[in-house]
Amino acid sequence: MNKFSKSIIATALLTTAMASSVAMAEQKIGAVDVQRIFQSMPQAATIQQTIAAEFKDKTEEVSRMEKDIKYYLEKYQRDAATMSAKEKTDLETKISGLREDYTNKAQPLQQQIQQRLKDEQNKLLGLIKQSIDVVAAKEKYDVILNANAVAFINEDHDISKLIIDQVSKLN
Repeated sequence: MNKFSKSIIATALLTTAMASSVAMAEQKIGAVDVQRIFQSMPQAATIQQTIAAEFKDKTEEVSRMEKDIKYYLEKYQRDAATMSAKEKTDLETKISGLREDYTNKAQPLQQQIQQRLKDEQNKLLGLIKQSIDVVAAKEKYDVILNANAVAFINEDHDISKLIIDQVSKLN
């Protein structure tokens, strides 16, 4: 009886393993290269230009401040030997004030630009996700993986091109 029950348990385990293997084999799995899709989107190329235009005046102002600081530093180094103590102090005060103004404007500007860039990129990633959902439903995929997280995927299962086509339809 003991051998018989072991045999039944072994058969049950084997049957379960085979059934799960068959179920897994029936799943349709695809992969997408999100980075490649993002880079191929025409909107991604215009993000930098749009943000540069949006912050043009502020970046030009910060650039002018950099040039002014550089000019006054060079003047100080060049003319320090012939300057009076008061002239040196005045120039040092001017340079210090320019540096402070520069810091107060450059850092927040950089943060604003980075935040806008992140916001725009997140919008595009949302479009990519929406397109993945549409293609997965239409093509009846059970699982879509990020191609960068997979060690190997057969090119037949890379649906990045389908996603690029779908994203271009959303424009």
